[in-house]
Amino acid sequence: MTLTLVLTVAVRYLLVVLFFPFSALDKILNFGGAVAQAEEQVPVRAAAVALILAGLCVEIFMPLAILTGVADRLAAFVLAGYCGVTALLWKQFWRPGDFWRPGPSKGRDLFWDFLKNLSLAGGFLLITFGTGPAGVAGFLAHPLSSSHPYAVHSSLLPGGRTP
Repeated sequence: MTLTLVLTVAVRYLLVVLFFPFSALDKILNFGGAVAQAEEQVPVRAAAVALILAGLCVEIFMPLAILTGVADRLAAFVLAGYCGVTALLWKQFWRPGDFWRPGPSKGRDLFWDFLKNLSLAGGFLLITFGTGPAGVAGFLAHPLSSSHPYAVHSSLLPGGRTP
């Protein structure tokens, strides 16, 4: 295994480790608590359970797609949306009303979680669109395509030769 491959896997795992295995495992082991938390935003129990089950699917399958490189761009796009939605639904730093008060503040604590979610969404969008200007058009044209994270590029080989 080359250093490039190891670093690619490691960087992708660092991006998804929050979801797989930790958040998904927490939802499985503490399913009742997860449902109770979801019911704070969606008061209908059946909808809360469906929300948790959908979240579990996202938190298990999307990270696996990103790690394997199979439809990783679409998976990253889904996770970016998931991070944005969870930031807006569960990290509402403006609701406690204590953001500007001196001392401990629930609002400020939520603010940092809100920003963390948005930052993760940005990282996932880098996988989705890449860093070049053609990334958005490329994704829209072929949303199920892979970014081919583990392909050996000739520019990485000595002398620019092909494998």
